[in-house]
Amino acid sequence: MANYSIKDLEHLSGIKAHTLRIWEQRYNLIDPKRTDTNIRYYDQDDLKLVLNVSLLKDNGFKISKIAEMSMEEMHKEVILVSEKTTSFADQIYALTLSMIDLDEQRFEKIISTNTLKIGFERTMMNVINPFLSKIGIMWMTDSINPAQEHFITNLIRQKLMVAIDGQYPAIGEYTKKYMLFLPDGELHELSLLFASYLIKARQNKVIYLGQTMPMNDLMMAFEVYKPDYLLTVLTTRPADMTALEYLNKLSAKFPETEILVSGSQIIGQDLKLPENMTPISNLNHLIDFAEQNASLVDAVR
Repeated sequence: MANYSIKDLEHLSGIKAHTLRIWEQRYNLIDPKRTDTNIRYYDQDDLKLVLNVSLLKDNGFKISKIAEMSMEEMHKEVILVSEKTTSFADQIYALTLSMIDLDEQRFEKIISTNTLKIGFERTMMNVINPFLSKIGIMWMTDSINPAQEHFITNLIRQKLMVAIDGQYPAIGEYTKKYMLFLPDGELHELSLLFASYLIKARQNKVIYLGQTMPMNDLMMAFEVYKPDYLLTVLTTRPADMTALEYLNKLSAKFPETEILVSGSQIIGQDLKLPENMTPISNLNHLIDFAEQNASLVDAVR
């Protein structure tokens, strides 16, 4: 089980360390443990408690009342708040708790409720995508273990696959064709799957090649499909080369094709990209690109 400093709790919950210490002293709300060398630390149960408290406090509960609740009472109130609230931040907190507890039923309820209220795409944009960013932070700080990450990302992947399968673009002579892939060795595909959904939902055709695609195989698929655009995401450094070296190689292999590129290895890295590459800084940028080019197709028709 992971251990946390008070700064970790502040970072993950948004509650200042100073406030947490006051709650410890005034309400005995959290009971820090100590190492053999007398250094204070917190465990996973403490993290869950702080996330629950944060959710209730943001929804009008006084800290003095929260401190009087049993864990069972607090859990019931959190569930009620999660079902009623329309705050995206609250939904992200609720998803975080479902991940920590490996609670699939709670995950399903959060996603289905939000999808009914605001639709699948807005749920992905405003709840799931920020939540995935939070998972990245928790992973870097050892706040979650691989089982928890795999549990929640596989559930999200299932939702994306169903949503993608439900898209039926009107294929015609002028329909734009996209080929989506991840570089050889790249396994983080949730962002690429959501890109596939967004592009298909805007009446474009998508060939999805998925994870860890060797360059030679990509070239063979390109010759068969002849896409208008290639799209890839780099979140880890490609094997045996830098991100820029990989991009230059990719550009040289497909010099006449516009290549859309995104990911933490590219965006914000101040790279001088080849002329046939377009950086996609965020999901809204991708939506604008797909819609603009779909509109150009409509104009041609």
